[in-house]
Amino acid sequence: MKKKSTGLLFITPFILFFMLFWLIPFIYGIVMSLSKYSLIIGNQGFVGFSNYIKILVGDSMYHNSFLLGLKNTVIFTACTTPFLVLGSLGLALLLDRLPDKCKGIFRTIYFASYSVSVTAVAAVFVWLMKGNGGYLNNLMMNIGIIKKAVPWMEQQPFVWVSLTVATVWWTIGYNMMLFVNALNEIDPQLYEASAIDGARYWKQFRYIIFPGIKNVFYFVLMTTIIASFNVYGQPRLMTKGGPGESTKPVIMVITSTIMDRNDLGIGSAMTLLMGIVIVICSIGQYFLTKEKEELR
Repeated sequence: MKKKSTGLLFITPFILFFMLFWLIPFIYGIVMSLSKYSLIIGNQGFVGFSNYIKILVGDSMYHNSFLLGLKNTVIFTACTTPFLVLGSLGLALLLDRLPDKCKGIFRTIYFASYSVSVTAVAAVFVWLMKGNGGYLNNLMMNIGIIKKAVPWMEQQPFVWVSLTVATVWWTIGYNMMLFVNALNEIDPQLYEASAIDGARYWKQFRYIIFPGIKNVFYFVLMTTIIASFNVYGQPRLMTKGGPGESTKPVIMVITSTIMDRNDLGIGSAMTLLMGIVIVICSIGQYFLTKEKEELR
């Protein structure tokens, strides 16, 4: 009985924080999404699924803005995920082949960018990639690579390039460290045995490395997609959702709905719909990877 009481004492803080900061806000968010709710006036009554209908059906401004934000978020995810997953894996594989004396230095160099705040990252890349007077344009024009400034921050598709480069530079180090730790768990004797049998690096990767890190690979893929769907800081600080609204993600649409249009009910409904989309993507990815494992 004493052991049970001690165990309950240890998990009580977790249960309290879980209820205070996740369960209760989640339930309250569902209630708000089913109500006509204003930041100024407060709850003006239950409206059922009317908020969801306005977002999903018809030609209302909420419907159009939500779909536009979702499309922009999907584009951002498609642009950044391959670099953040495959690129970080490539860096980890390169780092793994370096001499032990150099590994610590390069790990620090690649991971250092992850410790920088999104505000600093945005400020640096705006300075680098600004259309007129940006460092990158000035450098390329002085060298003679280009004759006219490239509108990195003012025109598509260059804006997506800027956001992708900034995001990859900022966060690739975190994924790389996850892969590095996974590679360190592989038994070195497997490499030695395969080398004796004449296996080249590609065969080692196919039959030793990837099977040894596949769980980490799927974890990195899933968390990267979820993180990309939650993008806000980079487009908010670098492009303000422009040009036009071509880089305005779902979270910026939700923030604008709540703060500018004073509609917390619609904003809460958009948030829950976004969560459902992320859950569907995660479930789809899980079954896809499971099916591939069964085929093997």
